[in-house]
Amino acid sequence: MDRDYAALLHPIIDPLIEKPESVMIRELPGGNDRNVTVLIVAEDDDTARLIGKRGVVANALREVIGIASKADDTNTRIHLKFESFNEEKKDNLEDDGK
Repeated sequence: MDRDYAALLHPIIDPLIEKPESVMIRELPGGNDRNVTVLIVAEDDDTARLIGKRGVVANALREVIGIASKADDTNTRIHLKFESFNEEKKDNLEDDGK
């Protein structure tokens, strides 16, 4: 059973951040079915909120996703990766300067 991680995460994430319309949640292609990486990209300040102090919010989101995968009986490990739109812009600027 394929799980829609964006549909699962948006209702949890949206109230925590200032610009929920700018959040992008995508499942990254992986090597096998037992490990899934979900990329969450948001504005710089919102990414900081989603990670939280000492990663508390990020760990809570990982726990919720982990419970969802156990409920499916898929025994899939879900990895959450957080990135900022601003990081991508910085990387593009650095590439252009070379």
